[in-house]
Amino acid sequence: MLKFIGRRAIFAAFTILIVSAVVFGIFSLLPFDPAALTCGQRCTDQIVEANRVRLGFDKPIYEQYWLFLSGIFLGRTYGAGSAAFTCPAPSFGYSFNENACVTNMLVEALPITISLAIGALLLWLTVGIGLGIVAAKFKNRWPDTSSSVFVLLATSLPTFVTGLALLIWVSIKWKLIPLSLQGYTSILDNPFKFVEYFILPWITLAIAYAAIYTRFTRAALLETLGEDYIRTARAKGVGERVVFFKHTLRAVLAPLITLAGLDFAGLIGGAIITETIFNLPGLGRLTLRSVYEFDLSVVLATTILAAVVVIVMNLIVDMLYAVLDPRVRIT
Repeated sequence: MLKFIGRRAIFAAFTILIVSAVVFGIFSLLPFDPAALTCGQRCTDQIVEANRVRLGFDKPIYEQYWLFLSGIFLGRTYGAGSAAFTCPAPSFGYSFNENACVTNMLVEALPITISLAIGALLLWLTVGIGLGIVAAKFKNRWPDTSSSVFVLLATSLPTFVTGLALLIWVSIKWKLIPLSLQGYTSILDNPFKFVEYFILPWITLAIAYAAIYTRFTRAALLETLGEDYIRTARAKGVGERVVFFKHTLRAVLAPLITLAGLDFAGLIGGAIITETIFNLPGLGRLTLRSVYEFDLSVVLATTILAAVVVIVMNLIVDMLYAVLDPRVRIT
């Protein structure tokens, strides 16, 4: 087991290094002068050149990448003398548009995106797997038909339509949730305000994802229930509850974990549409705003962060596979 985790961890670390190098190389090839983007309308050639030197854009690409990589672990100092300033480790660069270290911007946005992703994940797993189980248990009966109608409607509605509908009806027409909230509140400080802040975004994402999980769970359960080992267990007199929960549902959980891990990683990368609709200052909206403002340091950092999250989630999924399926441990 430990060897399995060790191999996966080494492979994940190597993959993160390759991804960061590729993303950094792609951004270095963009048809923009990053130094010219650091000053406003009164920009002069002297200011551009000074910013280029201060940010290290005058160095070769491989040296720039090394400075970026070392800054993550050691921090990074920009400029020299009295004009020098430092972004402590982990440093992902400096944003001249916001006059702030990129890491500080990520630290402010990340809790909001994580809260959005975790809440939506728990909600869509509960609804999706629950409806899938009900649909499989009552195949071709009215619960199965009702779940099919839900899947059809939920998959047909784009996220922005669902979000806007919830916003208009729940907040504007029925006034159940204030349209303008004061901002992000930690669940430790005020759990009720925290839930009020995120409930509509959670429902918006959960509706879209729960439909996929309902359909997947139903199909996987029906397929597994027809396997030979399930019929053998029943023939030996094993109770139906044990057959379903110990043998059938456990076999279905493995592919569900893979699907959930990738979907969760995608949300951590930024649920741009949902964050924009509900005015959530998370990673998705931060990335979108940085693209509009050509803030390449922030875009680079969020892109690498999203890739790292996907790789780490794949590592976690591999370890969970080893727990659910002992055969994986020897591969």
